[in-house]
Amino acid sequence: MPLVAAVAWSCLVLTAAPLAAAESAPAKLDAGGLMELSIEDLMSIEVTSLSKKPQKLSDAAAAIFVITQDDIRRSGITSIPEALRLAPGIQVAKLNQGRWAISSRGFNSRFANKLLVMIDGRTVYSPTTNGVFWELQDVVLEDIDRIEVIRGPGGSLWGANAVNGVINILTKKARDTQGFMASGLVGTQESGGTLRYGGKIGQDLQYRVYGKYRNFDTAFHPLGAHDDWQGGQGGFRMDWDASTRDSFTLSGDYFKGEAGQQFQIPTRTPPRFSRTEDANTTQEHNNLNLRWKRQLGQGSDLALQFYWDRTNFNDITFKDRVNTYDLDFQHRFPLIPGQEIVWGLGYRLMAMEANNSTTTTILTSPKKDLSLYTVFLQDEIQLIKERLALTVGAKILHNEYTGFEYQPSARLHWTVTPTQSAWLAVSRAVKTPGRFESETSVNIFGTPGGFGQLVSNPQLRSERVVAYEIGYRIQPIDRFSLDLATFYNTYTRLLGTQSVGRGNVMFVNNMSGDTYGLEAAIDWRMLDWWRFRSSYSYLQMILDSPFGTTTAGTTTASNPQNQFSIRSITNVTKNVEFDAWLRYVGPLAAQNVPGYTTMDLRLGWSPSPNLELALVGQNLLDKMHPEFFSREVQSQLTEVQRSIYGKVTWRW
Repeated sequence: MPLVAAVAWSCLVLTAAPLAAAESAPAKLDAGGLMELSIEDLMSIEVTSLSKKPQKLSDAAAAIFVITQDDIRRSGITSIPEALRLAPGIQVAKLNQGRWAISSRGFNSRFANKLLVMIDGRTVYSPTTNGVFWELQDVVLEDIDRIEVIRGPGGSLWGANAVNGVINILTKKARDTQGFMASGLVGTQESGGTLRYGGKIGQDLQYRVYGKYRNFDTAFHPLGAHDDWQGGQGGFRMDWDASTRDSFTLSGDYFKGEAGQQFQIPTRTPPRFSRTEDANTTQEHNNLNLRWKRQLGQGSDLALQFYWDRTNFNDITFKDRVNTYDLDFQHRFPLIPGQEIVWGLGYRLMAMEANNSTTTTILTSPKKDLSLYTVFLQDEIQLIKERLALTVGAKILHNEYTGFEYQPSARLHWTVTPTQSAWLAVSRAVKTPGRFESETSVNIFGTPGGFGQLVSNPQLRSERVVAYEIGYRIQPIDRFSLDLATFYNTYTRLLGTQSVGRGNVMFVNNMSGDTYGLEAAIDWRMLDWWRFRSSYSYLQMILDSPFGTTTAGTTTASNPQNQFSIRSITNVTKNVEFDAWLRYVGPLAAQNVPGYTTMDLRLGWSPSPNLELALVGQNLLDKMHPEFFSREVQSQLTEVQRSIYGKVTWRW
C-alpha cells in the first residue's frame, strides 16, 4: 500500500511539474470557476443549511464543507454519491451499480439512518427505512449550484435523522441556466446524455426544462453480477420575481429506472437453504416543490414551502409506495440590534402502502399514514459585534412512534483575527424509528422447519446522541487555508438485535457507546494555475451491546478508521485542464473488505467558450476492488471496476 500511494503521489507531481509556463485561469463554461476563486472567496461563500439563513462559510459554528459546481465538474464524477467523496468525514461506498452506502461520522449501511439529505430543502429519505435510495436522486450535475455538507447534529433546525450530519443539495436558479445545453457520455461502464433548455417569460419569470438518461453495464462478480442499471429523468424549474418583495419557485421531477439484481432468497431446501434468482427492480420517483419568500425589511423575511414526493419501489422481496406531503413555514427577524430570531412550524403526512412478499417480507399493516409535527426556535446573539456570536436553539417534534422529542443546541463562534476563527458546539439529536424496524419482519435464513426472521418491534424508542464539537479555521497566508474539526459523541438507546427464540432476532434499543474523531481540510493555491485540495478523516467508535450479541462489534468495524483524499487541479493552458484525485479508504474488518487506494484522472479541453471535451479515468490503480458488504441487501454485492469515459458538453 505505501508503494502504491507513493507512485500515485509521484504521478500527481510529475504530471504538473512541466507546466510552470502555463497561462492563468482558463475561460470556463460556467462563470466563477474554481481557479478564479481566491481562498478569501471560498471562505466567503454563502451557506444556508446551518442556520436557515444566509451566512459566510467562515462564520459558521459547525463542521461544514461546500462542494461547488466547479468541484463537481473538475473531479470527473457522474453522480451525487461520488460527489460526496469530496467532503471530509463522509463515508461513501458503492455496493453495486445501483446502490450506495453513505453516512457521516460512522454507522454506515445501505440505509444509513443518521444522515438527513435534502434537495433544495426537500427531504429525500424514505420513511420506511429512514435511509436514502441514492439511485433515485439523479439530479442534473450541471444544474447543481453547490452541495452543503454539515458533519455533526442538525436536529435543532432540521429535526429527526439529522443525527450525524445534514446534506443539502442546492440547484441553480433558472436565470443561471438560460439557453441550450447538451451533454453526452460514453464509457466502459456508463453511458448517458442530458438535454436542457432555459428561457424566460417577460423580465421577471425564468424557467428551465430538462431530460436525462443514464445506463450502467454490469460490475464484477465471479458468478456474474446481473446488476446493470438504467434510468431516465425529466423535470422543470420556474423562478418568478412577482415584486421587489415576493419571489416564487416551482419545480418538479419525474424519474423511472430499472435495475438488475441477483437475489439470495431464503428457502427450506437443504443444503444451502437459499436460492439465487436474477430479477429486475423497478423504481419510480416524482416530486413537486413550491416555495414562496417575502422580504419584510432589513434582515427580515418569511418563507413558506410545500412539496409532494412520491416513490414507488418494486422487486421480488419488497413492494413499497410512499406519498409524502410536507408544509414548512419559517420567519426571520431582528429582535434588537445584535440579536436575530429564526422560528418556524412544520407538518408532514406520509401515506405508505406496501405489499407482503411471499419470499422475505411480512408487514403488520400494509397501509399506514404517519403524521409529523414540528416547531423550532433559534436565537443568534452578537456578544461582541463581529467578534463573538452565540447561537442557541431547539426543535420539538411529535411523531406517531415515540411521541414528543426535543433537540436543543448551543454554538459559539469567535473571530480571533480576520484570518482565523474558532467555534464550539454542544447538541442533542434523536433518530426516530422507521416503519421497517417497527412494523416489518424479514426472513433472513431458511431451515427445514421454517424461516429465521428479523422481527420488528413496535415498542422501539428513539436513538439519542449528545455531541461535543470544537473547530478551528486559519488562513496563515493568502494562498493557504486549514479547517479543523474534532468531535466526541455519546450515544444511548442505539438500535441493535437480540435473540427471541426459534432462530429469530428482534430489533431492540440495546446498544450505547461513544465515537470521536478528527477531520481536516486543506486548500493550497500553490500557483495561479495549480491548486491542491486535501482532506483527512479519523474515526474511532466504541460501542457496547449485551453479552452474546455481535451488533456493536459489527457496526464499529463497518466504518473506515482513516480516510485521505488529495486533488491536484491544474490549468495547463488557457483551454486545457488536467486534474488528478487520489483517495485512500481504510479497511472494514467486520466485512472482510480491505482498504484501498484509487486514483481518478481528468483531461479537459475547451476549443471554444461553448464546447468542452473531457476524458476521465476512474479507479485506475487496480482492476477492481470491493468497497462494502451490507447485510441489509438481499442481493449480490459486486466489485468496483476500473473505467474510462469521454464526455462532450455543448452550450449555446
